Amino acid sequence: MNQQIVDLKDCRDCPIRHRAVCARCEPDELDRLESIKYYRSFEAGQTILWSGDKMEFVASVVTGVATLTQTMEDGRTQMVGLLLPSDFIGRPGRERAPYDVTAVSDVTLCCFRRRPFEELMVTTPHVSQRLLEMALDELDAAREWMLLLGRKTAREKIASLIAIIARRDAEIRDALMRDRQLSVDLPLTREAMADYLGLTLETVSRQISALKREGIIRLEGKRKVVIPNLDRLIDETGDDADGGPLA
Repeated sequence: MNQQIVDLKDCRDCPIRHRAVCARCEPDELDRLESIKYYRSFEAGQTILWSGDKMEFVASVVTGVATLTQTMEDGRTQMVGLLLPSDFIGRPGRERAPYDVTAVSDVTLCCFRRRPFEELMVTTPHVSQRLLEMALDELDAAREWMLLLGRKTAREKIASLIAIIARRDAEIRDALMRDRQLSVDLPLTREAMADYLGLTLETVSRQISALKREGIIRLEGKRKVVIPNLDRLIDETGDDADGGPLA
């Protein structure tokens, strides 16, 4: 994702203000959130939470990208989700972290002390309503990934992942315009993409090279991807223009 220099002093200037859990809050409600919030920063590769950790806070991702990973009893691990700017970490009412949360890039979190946040939800319907909406969006995303992992071809998987990250980055920056190119920094290495999508490293590299060769994407450096036309990329995902699966 494109990194930003963020002034974290005022919630009203926050880059995720209109997508995060506080999106519907009135000024007095923002003031109440302000009284229980603090910021934490993590370097790329640093663990934010270990599975089973006691959750002292819940948080919104302000900048950067993190992964959700689950480890099986025999030590095998599986990446089960990506956390992008405005995504929420933690569940009110749940004391333990269910997944390992690891910073992929440098990450800034807007944290809320968990107990006061749970109390605030009871008296602030705008927060609880927005959190419900975000939980339903997360459920839709999980179902989309079930389709992606179970039915899509390797090419469609790669195109879908790039499109999801590009759309999200553009929405945060209010830059989603179909007649202009998009430019994003892929938050995952090709090895991590292979792990997340259930592909081999060779397959990931081959499909990215094919998309590049056909002019659907351009690569600048190791991570930067330029998308000349978002519609062309979406055509490669197996989805329709709205992101739903084609019949």
